Amino acid sequence: MLIDWFTVAAQVLNFLILVWLMKRFLYQPVLDAIDAREQRIARELADAAAKQAAAGQERDAFVQRNADFDHQRAALLEQATHEVASERRRLLDAAQAAADALLASREQKLRSEAASLNQAIRQQTRQEVFAITRKTLAELASASLEAGATTEFIRRLHRLEPAQKSRLDEALASATEPVLVRSAFELPTAQRAAIQQAVREVFASERPLQFDTSDKLVGGIELSVNGQRVAWSIDAYLGSLEDDVSALLHENKSAPATGIPAA
Repeated sequence: MLIDWFTVAAQVLNFLILVWLMKRFLYQPVLDAIDAREQRIARELADAAAKQAAAGQERDAFVQRNADFDHQRAALLEQATHEVASERRRLLDAAQAAADALLASREQKLRSEAASLNQAIRQQTRQEVFAITRKTLAELASASLEAGATTEFIRRLHRLEPAQKSRLDEALASATEPVLVRSAFELPTAQRAAIQQAVREVFASERPLQFDTSDKLVGGIELSVNGQRVAWSIDAYLGSLEDDVSALLHENKSAPATGIPAA
């Protein structure tokens, strides 16, 4: 078999031309396309990494914000709880104070009403007792009663306490008005003289006495000068009765039935 070297050479040339053409127009663009794709993929990967890093930062920031929010929420909740408790205590204290004030006001009002009622009863009782006593003494008045009152008054002058006697001495010494002797009844001349003599003996005073009558004295006699006075009367004994009535009223006020505590 004969080799056609021209044909071989032509085929080789054609092959080389084909290789060059493929490299020039096919392989190089493919390589370029592959390089471009690799670069694009690298850029996308870099962008993805950057985005992932940014997302991680955002996630960390979000977690931190959530933590801060939880902390603030816990702090606000604690503060609100404390404020609510404080306000509750304040309202309870205010309510308790108002209740105490109302209770104290009601107790004071009840005490005042009880005291007013007590005073009214005492006044009424005293007036009734005095009225009955005056009426009885007026009906039973006699010379012996008048003489007995004079005797008791003179005895009272001789038994004065030192302090009271000293005050009366000073009052008599500095008196610019008459020494007044009042009685519940008109004193006879002999009894007036006896009282004048007793004043002279007890106080060593020659000042004359002015005698008068007063229906306010219940079976008694009273000497007064410069605001100082000494007296003997049944009224003093009625005062003891009034004290007993007052004590009885005080016990009744202290009893549970009235609802008022003892003063």
